[in-house]
Amino acid sequence: MPDPAPAALAFLQTRRSRPAKTLGLPVPDRAALRPLLEIALRCPDHSKLEPWRLVVLERAALLRLAALVEGCGARLDKIEAEIAKQRAQFAEAHLAVAVIASPRPSDKVPAVEQADSAACVAYGLLMAALAAGWGANWLTGWAAHDAGFAQQALGIADHERIVGFVHIGAQTATPPERPRPDTDERTTWMDA
Repeated sequence: MPDPAPAALAFLQTRRSRPAKTLGLPVPDRAALRPLLEIALRCPDHSKLEPWRLVVLERAALLRLAALVEGCGARLDKIEAEIAKQRAQFAEAHLAVAVIASPRPSDKVPAVEQADSAACVAYGLLMAALAAGWGANWLTGWAAHDAGFAQQALGIADHERIVGFVHIGAQTATPPERPRPDTDERTTWMDA
């Protein structure tokens, strides 16, 4: 028989990301962040390849990334509004964790499954931060998908990619609930 965890189920049923622009100080220090990182790394990982890594971005690092956005945006012919929005993601943040997909050579585990594992790390970190009472949000943005930015900003290797930036901080506002998917529309039941 199942052994339910009602508190965990209630949390999962009501969890809500907090917009990154509403996250403020304080942010978790290293001692408070470490257990959240450990929780995130308890993710599905076929063959124990650990095809991911984390880069913790503190304030000075985030400001450095914000400064890199201008040149990247110009190179990609982004309009000023797009550049400003991407710059703000880093310039207004106090703490973010970059989740990096770093696939390993494997005859058993395809690269797509390794990328899925890295996405689970990002989601696990988001959930752990929220469960710990912090505000958190998983963002990417166009700069995250640019190899030049990724290499310059985070030292990403050619075989790696940024899965996302999980922003973590004090909740300064609670966003309204948003419409959720219709389970019946998104689910197919097969009994044979």
